[in-house]
Formats: sequence, structure tokens, C-alpha cells
Amino acid sequence: MFYRFMKATLGSILRVFYQPWIRGAENLPESGPAILASNHLAVIDSFFLPLMLPREVIFIGKSDYVEGTGIKGRFIAWFMKGVGLIPVDRSGGRASEAALRAGLDRLESGGLFGIYPEGTRSPDGRLYRGKTGVARLALESGAPVVPVAMVGTNIAQPIGRRIPKFKRIGVVLGEPMDFSRYAGMENDRFVLRSITDEIMYEIMRLSGQEYVDMYAATAKARLAKGKSAASQTDAPGGRPVPEGGAPAEPAADASGPATVADDSGQVDVAVTDDDASPGSGEATSPVPETDIPDPKSERTKEGRP
Repeated sequence: MFYRFMKATLGSILRVFYQPWIRGAENLPESGPAILASNHLAVIDSFFLPLMLPREVIFIGKSDYVEGTGIKGRFIAWFMKGVGLIPVDRSGGRASEAALRAGLDRLESGGLFGIYPEGTRSPDGRLYRGKTGVARLALESGAPVVPVAMVGTNIAQPIGRRIPKFKRIGVVLGEPMDFSRYAGMENDRFVLRSITDEIMYEIMRLSGQEYVDMYAATAKARLAKGKSAASQTDAPGGRPVPEGGAPAEPAADASGPATVADDSGQVDVAVTDDDASPGSGEATSPVPETDIPDPKSERTKEGRP
């Protein structure tokens, strides 16, 4: 109820002040469970991805957002719970198992579950190494993985900017990925790494981002210490860089205004060229700042499978 209310009200505002576009909408399953695995460039990713989809999608997010105190903290907690945020403790271990279970419950009920495999926002717009929680979730649930590329959100809202500037936002959905060939191998860390790299490669192909074989959290820590995060590799799993670049915005004069699917599955026409913030930036958004840390595979050190 609250989710649909927010999508109808806040979503309508965003449609009026932005001209979001989407490609590959036909790749979203019309029914049944699916995992949406997306790159993570900005806080507003969590507004525009649900806005562009006709089905309800629930994300995970760091537990801090539902544990706030004071008027502001309680408001944020109320908002997050209302939009269905599944809190996750990033300390790993049993807390991660609980988050994984919550995601599985969502998928078993036939719903959409959104996850950012990088685990946190990219510090510089590049695509970082994926955590293997998404692979474990795919194998244990049997649900397909739909790779997603958010486009332009890091330009509209760079890290540190609370209110996004006007910038056209895009969403690209890839074809669903089936990993049933690995059924029963969810405890094999090499299989989990292989699946995760395959997913990240598809995200890279869709987004045109440069890939960095380092966890985004590690890159942020290095940058905070004044060190370089310039490590780079061709593509996930040592694959060659896919051809093409970043997706181009559709030309309004050639293909008409961008389209947005509403809750009924109908297509609405966006009105303007720009983008409006909900007003309070990071404080009020359903921000999934983490992938599910795989309680088994993510205990390995940086650089190992």
C-alpha cells in the first residue's frame, strides 16, 4: 500500500521533472521471482529503477537506515520500512545469513528482489568487483538474474551531493540469466565467483563502464587514506572488454519522449527533460548500500575467489 502510494505521488513528480528512459523493458519477467542485479552509481538509483518497472521491487539496505533515533532517524526508519527495505548488517556471519534468508523469502513468494552486487556506490563512476552474495541467492532460489545498468545517476547526484541536479536518467535491462546448470553448487566458492563475474560482465556490457577488479569498499578506503584506486583489468573474470560504450540517450525527435511503465503495466509519457529530487537527498531514499555479504565465500581475502 505505502509502496504504491509513494510510487504514485513521488513517482509522478519525478516523471514530470525528469525525462527518464528505459531499454530492454521486455526482459523483465511478467510474473514470478527474479533478481535484479544492478550497478550502483548514486542514491537515486533506488528511486528510478523501481519507478521504471511495472512490478514492485524490494531492495536490501544497510541496517542503519531502520535503526535511527530522534525525529529525523525515526522518520527515515518509518520510510524505509514502508517501502519494504530489507535491512542487512554488513558485519557478515549470522547477520548476512538472515539477510540472505529474507531475500530468499521474497523470491519464494514470487516477487522481485533488487541487489547491488558491488556492495556500495561506486566512488568514481567505474564498475567494481561484485560480491558473491548475488550468486548464492541465485543458486539457492533458482530465480533468474536480470542484469541492470543505471545510466547518468552519478552525474545527476555525485557522492556528497544531497539534492540531484537536472539530468536525464536511463535504465537498461539485459536478458534474464539462468544459472540452473550450477544447481547444488552453492557452497563452491569458485562457482560463486564465476557466476558473479558473469553477472558483472553483463552489467559492464550494458552500462559501458570501465571495470576495476577491486571491491568498491576497498577503493573507498584507499581513497580516504589518500591512496590511488587506479587498479584496472579488462573485464570480470579476465574476459575481453565488450564492444561498444555507454548507452546513448534516445533521441526525442527520432523515437519520441522517453517512456515509463506504471503499476498497471501501461506506458506513460514523460513530460520534460529534467530530474527532480524528492527534496531531502540521501536522508529519505530507500538506499540499498550493500549486497548481501556472502557469509561463506566473502570471508576470503581481497583478490581471492
